[in-house]
Amino acid sequence: MTAKTYDYIIVGGGSAGCVLANRLSAAPGTEVLVIEAGMDTPPGEEPADILDSYPIVAYFNPLYQWAKLRVHQQAIPHNMPGATSPEVRYEQARVMGGGSSINAQLANRGAPRDYEDWVSLGADGWGWENVLPYFRKVENDQDFDGPYHGKDGHIPVRRIWHDQWPDYTKQAAKAFEGLGRKYIPDQNGEFEDGWFPMTFSNVDDHRVSAAMGYLNRDVRARQNLTIMAETQVRRILFEGAQAVGVEVQRRGAAESVRGREIILCAGGIHSPAMLMRSGVGPGSRLREHGIGVIADLQGVGQNLMDHPSIGVSAYIKKSARLPHSLRRHLHIAQRYSSGLSGCQESDMYMTAVTKSAWHPLGWRLGSFLLWVNRSYSTGQVTLKTSDWQEEPKVEFNLLSDRRDLERLMQGVRIMAGLFEMPEMKTITDTPFPSSYSERVRSVGTVTTKNYVLTSALGYLLDTSKFVRRRLVDTLVTEGVTLKGLLQDDDALEAFIRKNSSGVWHASCTNRMGRADDPMSVTDTQGRVKKLGNLRVVDASIMPQVPCANTNFPVMMMAEKIADSILAD
Repeated sequence: MTAKTYDYIIVGGGSAGCVLANRLSAAPGTEVLVIEAGMDTPPGEEPADILDSYPIVAYFNPLYQWAKLRVHQQAIPHNMPGATSPEVRYEQARVMGGGSSINAQLANRGAPRDYEDWVSLGADGWGWENVLPYFRKVENDQDFDGPYHGKDGHIPVRRIWHDQWPDYTKQAAKAFEGLGRKYIPDQNGEFEDGWFPMTFSNVDDHRVSAAMGYLNRDVRARQNLTIMAETQVRRILFEGAQAVGVEVQRRGAAESVRGREIILCAGGIHSPAMLMRSGVGPGSRLREHGIGVIADLQGVGQNLMDHPSIGVSAYIKKSARLPHSLRRHLHIAQRYSSGLSGCQESDMYMTAVTKSAWHPLGWRLGSFLLWVNRSYSTGQVTLKTSDWQEEPKVEFNLLSDRRDLERLMQGVRIMAGLFEMPEMKTITDTPFPSSYSERVRSVGTVTTKNYVLTSALGYLLDTSKFVRRRLVDTLVTEGVTLKGLLQDDDALEAFIRKNSSGVWHASCTNRMGRADDPMSVTDTQGRVKKLGNLRVVDASIMPQVPCANTNFPVMMMAEKIADSILAD
């Protein structure tokens, strides 16, 4: 390995890492290294499933994921000694572009008050007026102009309009209006309750990931930018309290790379794990694993957040299904206020899903998918061992705050009511409570076996309503019925506690805050407290998860901190 010292070593080629690589390497005289554990996706060589406007095929491809990552999602009640929360897979990207290469391509920003809340939690300079210019800097909006939108960014965003919707989407829109929801043409305009065409990062019906947008051919041609893919960082190297490089595993051997500043962009789960393995975190816990303490920071790995979710699905009659010629399966969504005491306005988010999976069975099933837009439950990331190859212990503690549970219970009733509206009853039947179970994950893997199996099940679903009901009750819900849940609050609570999941927005585990806040990990520019030459720039530094998919807020944060780095 060359003894070259880089000005910036970016650990992680996800959304934040791609933005920083672009911006920092544009500065003359700098040497920038990007290290990504997964495969690269150079321009013109992107895999077809990553380019696809329909995201679920790439999402289930194990080539692009941390295959060994397992998490505990449900909270364990304190009054149930010996109770456990099962470990389940939690898909996190391991590929250039990170989550933006496999996610649903949704371009949400969140509520202006989200960022005002960040300021109140100690993130000075991150209010709505401070972050809006950087949201605009990220995007090239294909549909709207004006003070809320950018036209020159690296990521194109657009909407699919009414004339291109399948009948399922059109009827879902009428059902939303039947709830009294206002139509909002621009989801990222004035923030208010209502339903809208969803905004997504896509052009010519192809995904545009952060890697595609920010690491294009011209950027990759820069002589001062080095990309090191399929290389895993084992730990950060320190001399005293100064970060000086990283130790990597590359081509089966350990190597050291020196850098003047290390920027950790590994995400809400792996960034705190990397810090802790390197000696930065709660001192007593690190010592238990035999790790020497470089900086005792109690907040590392704490405050883990996601958006708890649940869904209700139904059989779609053939005339209303998404045509095979169309790839995009998400078209509309709604924001609404639960009205629950102690909760903010616009605290809920619901999408109409026109195809529930890539296979023939999923083509016949539509859903309403709900998540708690402003969640309150928090968990933690801790180490199991000091071994860099071992995934951390991840405990989301979803629904540990009762408000999150009660809003999902309310939401199931709303979704069940939508399927009973005349607009939806004309095109669907056999509604049932759905879940993202291990069985669903297994069938969702793209294999010939799964295609054959789901083809047979899909054929049976099409035969009669009686057969559909029997199949759903025996094979899908294992006897749990939507009618039974609606009639029994205890049963509904038990179902949601068992089957709710996050939506892959792991965040807030290295949160920004004031220097005197014992649980903050970084300052407002991502610099790790008590240490020199080390930053974190990813979803982990959010003080709380915004009312949005996290991808666009992460790119906004990277753009903002890149400006700060270059100004320094």
